[in-house]
Amino acid sequence: MIYKDIAKSLRIQINSAGYQIGDPLPAEKTLAQQYNASRMTIRKAVDLLVIAGLLERKHGSGTYIKEKDVHHENASLKGFVELMANTGHNVRSEVIEFSVIPCPLSISSKLRINSNERIFYSRRIRFVDNKPLIVEDSYMPVKYFSNLTLTHLEGSKFDFIENVCQIKIAGSYETFHPIMPDNNICQLLKIENNIPILRLSTLSYSIHGDYINYSIMYRNTQDYIVEYHLKREQ
Repeated sequence: MIYKDIAKSLRIQINSAGYQIGDPLPAEKTLAQQYNASRMTIRKAVDLLVIAGLLERKHGSGTYIKEKDVHHENASLKGFVELMANTGHNVRSEVIEFSVIPCPLSISSKLRINSNERIFYSRRIRFVDNKPLIVEDSYMPVKYFSNLTLTHLEGSKFDFIENVCQIKIAGSYETFHPIMPDNNICQLLKIENNIPILRLSTLSYSIHGDYINYSIMYRNTQDYIVEYHLKREQ
């Protein structure tokens, strides 16, 4: 139905950098002209977003942005930057640690390399619409990515791996569970220390079977929703 399509479009706009929580939604008449739809259709679309908790109506004043939702739908393997940018969000990464270190035994067993082999270690904070949503620790073998720089990590790591290094990513193994974060993670995510977060580890491998990246991500569950779409094999 057309009102559901309009609701989806409005949802993308609400979650974009163009709107902040507390901002007013354009009037029904304005939206009706924008979408070439009746005001009744617009009202039904807005109703869906009110029910979803993104909008709230204030009697005699109008409709306002109540919340934003940031969805990461794992129906396919895509990078964080690509996913967020595709849904209209302003995304940036701040690299707070970047160095070459001997690979710890706990990491070498994941990457299937020798312990003490040189790897890049980095810690990034991923911001969406200027809110810190993810702290990411990454481990990447130097032998595959000798030209990795801080500038690359400030952008899309997937883009660097596939387009700069010409290494095709075949897939990733992911494991996640809720944890209570330590004080350092709480400070980086700007959350209280009594709020659980999601810890996700991901191990990516190339089409040649090489394990090329192991990352541990700490995700703010207040503003970040992970959805998995699983298909049954036929």
